Amino acid sequence: MALANAQMYLFLVMISFMFVHSMANFNYGPWGSPGNWNKTNFPNGNNHPNATQTSNKFNVGGSENWRYGFDYMDWARKNGPFFVNDTLVFKYDPPNSNGGFPHSVYLLPNYWSFIKCDFRRAKRIANPNQGAGEGFEFVLKKTQPYFFACGEHGGIHCNNGTMKFVVMPLKRWPY
Repeated sequence: MALANAQMYLFLVMISFMFVHSMANFNYGPWGSPGNWNKTNFPNGNNHPNATQTSNKFNVGGSENWRYGFDYMDWARKNGPFFVNDTLVFKYDPPNSNGGFPHSVYLLPNYWSFIKCDFRRAKRIANPNQGAGEGFEFVLKKTQPYFFACGEHGGIHCNNGTMKFVVMPLKRWPY
């Protein structure tokens, strides 16, 4: 019971963090009312790549692509917030005869499956060959948490915490 409570607390903290982090891009007026969103809330006046009113495309992992040993939770935190209709592009090498480990992309159904890397009810959205070339594209269609992980080799890349991440796309403000 204590473990379930701790996991629920962790889930709530994670969702709260994602919400607060996404709201950091907004200027607020007196008494917390929304002010003007000027897209310059980042160091050196740089605009966040997602500060537009249009959907954006993000290469998962940036130049590192979808590979073993990369911290995708950190990547998601640094590249967020994500919005409905943004596209995530998963690029990875197809299986080869040199013994390289293949990768895939699974969408896990809930937080518990994500934490435990339980793929029994997960949906494979990209097989090991779909990441080649321009990669596999996934559009964030709803305001809901999306739990992504690599499920190859019994989910070993997920179990060691490297090839998994969660995003919670937001609706765009109607400015």
